[in-house]
Amino acid sequence: MDVSKTKTSFYRRLYVAWLVDSGTATSVPALMETTGMPRRTAQDTLAALSDLDIDCVFEQAEGARNHSGQYVIRDWGAIDKHWIKSNLSTIKTLLGYP
Repeated sequence: MDVSKTKTSFYRRLYVAWLVDSGTATSVPALMETTGMPRRTAQDTLAALSDLDIDCVFEQAEGARNHSGQYVIRDWGAIDKHWIKSNLSTIKTLLGYP
């Protein structure tokens, strides 16, 4: 199946947001381990969530230093996270993620 870069980029953002929100992968290393994506792709995808009006922020762990903490989704904007959950297998297959 031939899929456009626009669609894969959109689905990658949805999937990363779902991983963060579900607690499955709340850090760049965890995203890399879960998806197999390179560090830069994970970082860029997290940064690009705001383009979809998904409010994703890094919360520093209390008393921790050196970027110890986790990403959290504060608001999904217009995105229906339940649709993502219902279509996870399709999204993962399209992106080639385990």
